[in-house]
Amino acid sequence: MPQAVKYNPISFADYLDGERDGEVRHEYVDGYIYAMGGASELHNAVNAELFAALYPHLPDDCRAFMSDMKVKVEHDDKIFTYYPDIMVACGSNDGDQYVRTNPILLVEVLSPSTRRTDLTEKLINYSKIPSLLEYVMVHQDNPHVHMHRRRTGWQVEHFFAGDTFTLESIGFSMSVEAIYRKVRKEVGLEL
Repeated sequence: MPQAVKYNPISFADYLDGERDGEVRHEYVDGYIYAMGGASELHNAVNAELFAALYPHLPDDCRAFMSDMKVKVEHDDKIFTYYPDIMVACGSNDGDQYVRTNPILLVEVLSPSTRRTDLTEKLINYSKIPSLLEYVMVHQDNPHVHMHRRRTGWQVEHFFAGDTFTLESIGFSMSVEAIYRKVRKEVGLEL
């Protein structure tokens, strides 16, 4: 009979040390680390399109990061660290240069393997970040955007093909279909 393997939690400092030298990225969830798989071509195309569109519209004191910058969340004496697909943070980063704690916008591109975590765990944890104004989830396989905003108490707004959404945190509007410009056929926008 197989037995479950028990892992001991690691400190956040040990996680950071290992993450800098490691070849595989991991997310940190209250002492436990979880390896991240690679993203599909479709995931990357959707993410790149949104990143490329919003980047030129950022205020001068803001920076955008794509997939390799960690965001750290602390609440209820727990620490969580994730690699959002897109993160926008404004102002200086006086801490670890591999981690941001002050994002105003976080974006996750939903894939079958990350969907549950992005819609539940990350929504709960991201909403605890004091600086965060918006959390956006973009479906990779159909034209659908979920938007959660601090000003609405993190209630969900849905946008579909034919709709335009606004990222209030950076004063930027975009049509949903524009996100899928290079993958129209794969997401059902063209036959």
